[in-house]
Amino acid sequence: MPSSLPLSALLSRPPAVILGTHEVASAIAVRLRLNGRGVVLSHDPLPPVLRRGMAFHDALWGDEATIGGVRAVAVDGLLDLVAATARAHTVAITRMGLADLLPLGRFAVLVDARLHKYAATPDLRPFASSSIGVGPGFTADLDCDVAIETRPDRLGLLLTRGATEAPDGSPPLLGTHGEDRFVRAAEAGIWRTAFPIGARVFRDQVVGRLGRTAVRAPLDGILRGLVRDDSEVPEGAKLIEIDPRGRWQARWSGLDDRGRVVAEAVGEAIALLDRRASTRAAATPLPFSVRSPR
Repeated sequence: MPSSLPLSALLSRPPAVILGTHEVASAIAVRLRLNGRGVVLSHDPLPPVLRRGMAFHDALWGDEATIGGVRAVAVDGLLDLVAATARAHTVAITRMGLADLLPLGRFAVLVDARLHKYAATPDLRPFASSSIGVGPGFTADLDCDVAIETRPDRLGLLLTRGATEAPDGSPPLLGTHGEDRFVRAAEAGIWRTAFPIGARVFRDQVVGRLGRTAVRAPLDGILRGLVRDDSEVPEGAKLIEIDPRGRWQARWSGLDDRGRVVAEAVGEAIALLDRRASTRAAATPLPFSVRSPR
């Protein structure tokens, strides 16, 4: 293949690019890949990924990561990315950011699923035919084509105009526990832990260390979320999440329920935007006149 061809010409179908590698981004990736789209997940270091058993995130370190019958393959170059997105039941995951991926050409779909609740959001629309913003901070028809709500009382709602709701700071209950099932970083530092996701822990048990400070489990239960060992974390980042419901009810792997709902909403948003594009194309007159042969 001549090197002068754009990389997008090597793709039978332009990829969907998802910003984020956590459980919601991963659920979206599974949904789009099973629908036949090539998918690239772009890693963002903040906030640190917590529910790693429900995410493709650990594939970035060479770990096996398969969710919903779809496997993630880590890539660090555009040609490897193209090859990975062409494989069945496979998504590409990369540390390359949005700017690094621009040589692929205009994306078919761009989903910002980073869930930066309080950060300024970029205008996604110039980069993709269909741009979708997930969670707080997005305004449909201003910085994305469609925005999707993630608050529990509005989960999966599609907006084609207007802003998504601001975060309320109250996580949904898991059993009878809300915010108290999490442990947050008291200061910025390097997080160290030897525990795996899914381990049984007990209240006040030391689960890891942030710098020289021991970090303890807040409850008895199963480690549903745990930031990866040797991660640099900012102050306030969630380090630990406990599922207090017991071994037989606790969930720490597979498709996340919230992610599944958001993923279905992303699929609906893409279908809506495809219909809108088809309607617009049908209404656009040809740039030349066509005469019937005599």
